[in-house]
Amino acid sequence: MTALLLVPLILPFLAPMLARRTLDRLVPAAALRVLTASALALAGACVGALGALVLTGLLKLPAFAALGELIHPLRTPSDYLVLPVAVTATGVLVLGVWTLVRSVFRQARAFRAARTQADRRPAAGDLCVVDSPHPDAYALPGRPHRIVVTTAMLRSLGPAEREALFAHERAHNRAGHHYYLAVAELSAHCHPALRAVRDSIALAAERAADEAAAGTVGDRRLVATAIARAALAGHASPSTRPGLAPAATTGPVPQRVKALLDPIERRSGATRWTAYLVVACAILSVAGGTVGAVDFHHEVEVAQGEEGP
Repeated sequence: MTALLLVPLILPFLAPMLARRTLDRLVPAAALRVLTASALALAGACVGALGALVLTGLLKLPAFAALGELIHPLRTPSDYLVLPVAVTATGVLVLGVWTLVRSVFRQARAFRAARTQADRRPAAGDLCVVDSPHPDAYALPGRPHRIVVTTAMLRSLGPAEREALFAHERAHNRAGHHYYLAVAELSAHCHPALRAVRDSIALAAERAADEAAAGTVGDRRLVATAIARAALAGHASPSTRPGLAPAATTGPVPQRVKALLDPIERRSGATRWTAYLVVACAILSVAGGTVGAVDFHHEVEVAQGEEGP
């Protein structure tokens, strides 16, 4: 068992801190792309490393070594650690798959219910109004895209604030933010540290939609007011929207409002270094996992008698 296989399991613990710094210093749309790509790379490297650890433990057992056409069970320099590590890796993989499957079924049910409800309602363009006493609004992906808003939410906002809210939700659908949220959800089930990165990705998507809405309506204060009032109206009300359907009322709303009212001037040097750090973390994780997997493959070939030790 090569120690390099542990690199993809350790490096993701740096990701939450780097994700927060990236979101603070990068333009939201750029931060969203960088964080999502990095989370996917970290998650893939982690799963690959766990799989290699599981196979290392299995191929040390004579029965599995015979199935793998090995002349002798796999030999590793740390025999006393291999089996416990392999058992732990198996447990982590099984738990991750189980929670991911549960999440997929839950999200699929919620999406089908929301889509069915939206399709049954008459739509004005992409806008679908649902008669409900609970204030809510969200961007519903699919074909065609929909902006779902309840009558209670419409009553909570003024005409200009409604347009700002609709501009925010349309920005979600136009940019395909549900794809980023899906990648973040998948990554969060591959490593526990990536759950915090999932939250940063969701916030980056909301901040990107905030900025897009501000550009559309031409009034940052109006967008901030609309988001704050919509969040306040829907704070105590249950929501039936799917988890992967982005909404203006999600995330740390005070932080988003502050960013709209007091935009930070980002220096190009800080921007580059922040992006470099989070990308470097992902690259090192993938590189460590790849080298470890190659070393594992070499040991398997030695055990099969195809190569010398």
